Amino acid sequence: MLAAMQDVYGPPEKVRLAEVPTPEPADDEILVRVRAASVNRADLDGLRPRPNFVRLFLGIRRPRNPWMGIDAAGVVEAVGPSVTQFRPGDRVYADLFSFARRAGAFSELVCAPERAFARIPDAVSFEDAATLPHSGVLAVQGLRLRNGRTTRPGDRVLIDGASGNVGPFAVQIAKARGAHVTGVCHRDKMEFVRSLGADEVLDYTTTDYTRTGERWDWIVDTDSHHPIRSVRRALRPGGAYVTLGGEAGPILKALALGPILSRTGNRSMGLLLWWKPFHRPDVETLETMLAAGTVRPRIDRRYPLTEIVQALRWVQDGHARGKVLVVPAGAR
Repeated sequence: MLAAMQDVYGPPEKVRLAEVPTPEPADDEILVRVRAASVNRADLDGLRPRPNFVRLFLGIRRPRNPWMGIDAAGVVEAVGPSVTQFRPGDRVYADLFSFARRAGAFSELVCAPERAFARIPDAVSFEDAATLPHSGVLAVQGLRLRNGRTTRPGDRVLIDGASGNVGPFAVQIAKARGAHVTGVCHRDKMEFVRSLGADEVLDYTTTDYTRTGERWDWIVDTDSHHPIRSVRRALRPGGAYVTLGGEAGPILKALALGPILSRTGNRSMGLLLWWKPFHRPDVETLETMLAAGTVRPRIDRRYPLTEIVQALRWVQDGHARGKVLVVPAGAR
């Protein structure tokens, strides 16, 4: 089978396609033919590890794991002897983040334990399903604190990075809950963010939201660039700031200062440490919203698996408006 592999750290051009043996599902594993996969910020952060300290987990000099891609949707082809939930022909999708050592979504086939997968609702296409597992779940969890508190009707919510992978889901989820939503993005994508339902849109090339004097009840930062102390002044008393990732400096400060500022300033601030990949209740929340039409995946473009480098490059260079899909040959 054909699969994308990363043997060294570097730009997307370092990714190679390779013919690898088709895996055999053992015990509780299922073999899935990929019909669509989607590119995530996490895929790009693994190319040149970001923040730098994640090399401790991924490999200091080179990747320990060559497989690439975490979001996959497809059809079960074979099952191991201990599988109870699925059978050949079932439509399934998964976030393979926790199983990356054994499977990569940017492949013709993936093999992973059945607990990694969920059944795709009948009304949801493979392409829409492939956009949800990582980015959609992050959006749901970024709008909920560890104690269960979520956004409420009338809240002023700001989504920094509203046009990328997680942002479009977060904008739509916050709007569905009755919030007044401000999106932050590049000026070229402002109309796209408005089309998601954002009430206001800020161009980050000309406007620093932490210096406008405006305050919000909830800020979701999909890719941290602002110091956490600067973000604090943009939060209302009792507000919440959740960052999902970014550069080493802001992330380390969020880890170190977030708990202190949260205890002393009547605000909840910090990194999304309560993230649970493909958490089933959150997956069900997304499915319910899709069925109701309050959330709709936005697909920017599709690339064949043979153009995986171009797909990664398109997202890394900041062109994408929403999700970018990778589709193996003959999968449509």
